[in-house]
Amino acid sequence: MTVKKTLLLCAASLIFPLSALAQDVLTLYTSQPNKDAQMTVDAFEAANPNIKVEWVRDGTTQLMTKLRAELSSGVVKPDVLLIADSVTMESMVNEGYLLPYMSPERDQYEKSLYSEEGYYYGTKLITTGIVRHKQAPQHPTDWADFVKPEYKNQVSMPSPLYSGAALIHLATLTDDKSLGWNYFEQLHANQAMAQGGNGGVLKAVASGTKPYGVIVDFLAIREAEKGSPIEFIFPKTGVTMVTEPVAIMKEAKNKEAAKRFVDFLLSKEGQALVLEQGYLPARRDIGVPEGFPKRENIQLMPFDAAKTLENSEANKERFSKIFEG
Repeated sequence: MTVKKTLLLCAASLIFPLSALAQDVLTLYTSQPNKDAQMTVDAFEAANPNIKVEWVRDGTTQLMTKLRAELSSGVVKPDVLLIADSVTMESMVNEGYLLPYMSPERDQYEKSLYSEEGYYYGTKLITTGIVRHKQAPQHPTDWADFVKPEYKNQVSMPSPLYSGAALIHLATLTDDKSLGWNYFEQLHANQAMAQGGNGGVLKAVASGTKPYGVIVDFLAIREAEKGSPIEFIFPKTGVTMVTEPVAIMKEAKNKEAAKRFVDFLLSKEGQALVLEQGYLPARRDIGVPEGFPKRENIQLMPFDAAKTLENSEANKERFSKIFEG
C-alpha cells in the first residue's frame, strides 16, 4: 500500500466517526422547574441521540418578557416553548408566532387539552383544589363551602393578579353557572385572603395561620408526603387546571427536531416521565401519581383558553375591584 493510500484511509477513519456523532441542536424555552426540565431534556436526548437540546429556564412571565423582547428585535431563538398555561399560548397563536403541527399522538388526548389546529398541546394536568390543615375543624368538599359562616377569615387563596393558575381558576369558576362572580363577592364578604401565589397559600395553611386554602395539587400532595400536616381535596364540582402546553415556533430553525420533541412529550414514554416527576399526566392511558385519586374520580371543570385570554384584563380588573376596591 502506498503512503498516499494509507493517509487517505487514516483520514477517512477519522472523518466518519466524527460525522456519525454530528448532532442537530434544538433550543427550548421552558418554565419547568430546573430539576424537571433537566429530566425532560435528558430523557429526550436519550431517545434521540442525534439531537442536542439547549434550554433556557425561567418563570412563564419572565420567560415571555424575554421572548417578546427578542421577537420585537426580529430575533427568534427558541425552536420550542414548554410553558405553564394555554392562555399564554393562545396569545402567541393570535400574534402568529406558532407553527401548527398535527402530532400523531394527539388521538390519546381529550380534545380540550390541545389546540384544534395543532398550535399547542397540553402535556400534564396541574389542577387547583382545596388544601386543609389536618387539625382544622371543618372538612370542605366543594368550592361553595368556603362562603359558609364557619370559614369566615379562615381561607387563603392565590391572587389572579399575580398567579397564572389563579387567573385560570378565576375564569373557570366565574364561567360556572352555580358559582359565577357572585361566588367571589361572597368569598370577599367572608374575608377570604387573596394575595401572592401558591407558595404563600401553602405556608399559611401548613402553619395554621389560615387552616384552609386554594392551591395547585402537586404542591400540597408532595408536602403532605413529606410530613406536613395538610391534605389536598379534589372538590366535587371539579378542579380547574393548567396544562403546561408545548408548541413549536413558526420561525423555528430546526422544525423537524421540534416535531420530534413534541411527539416525545406526548408519547407514552414522555407521559411516563410526567408521572415519574409526580404530576398527573395529560395522556389518558397513563396512571396517576402517589397520593392522587383514580383518574375517573377527578372531575375537570370546562375551560376555554381563547375566551380566558380575551377576558383576562377585564377579569383582573373586576377581581381587583372586589378584593382591593
